Amino acid sequence: MAPARTTATPRLTERLTVPWWWWPLGVALAAFAAAEIGLGAPGPRGWAPLAVLLPLTVGLLLWFSRLRLRLTEPEDGPEFEITFGNDRAHLPLSAIREVVALDASGRADLLGRYADPNAFVVLRPWIGTAVQIVLDDPADPTPYWLVSTRRPVQLAEALRDRLPAEAAQAR
Repeated sequence: MAPARTTATPRLTERLTVPWWWWPLGVALAAFAAAEIGLGAPGPRGWAPLAVLLPLTVGLLLWFSRLRLRLTEPEDGPEFEITFGNDRAHLPLSAIREVVALDASGRADLLGRYADPNAFVVLRPWIGTAVQIVLDDPADPTPYWLVSTRRPVQLAEALRDRLPAEAAQAR
């Protein structure tokens, strides 16, 4: 028997991985460096750099790709969550005043001339677009979150759709 479907919008999840072409490039560069380091060494000493650099490169690329964005709906209300491996940053949707989808130039502006040093910034340089989440919490000195995403419009709409009624009326 299939589980009952709900009419609620499904949760949004996005993993901010490195571009696909970094994998072959990284492995090729690691193999080339290992070959240069082990050049002319007899036996296992010639293969040791390869055994070290290839797993190190794969591990580094996986570490760069560990960032995950999630829109969850726990029992105490929906929240936006950013996961960095084992660390998590939670933002209850009740603290959000406005959500703005940014293109590359808007992201650059918020990182440059319009930057606020108190902002919570989670960016990946290989992703050009982002979302600005303006907060409405007088107890928190953080004015906004700036978060990289490959789908800024979808993330902004998903967050806006789940904002509390007071914030939705203020839009």
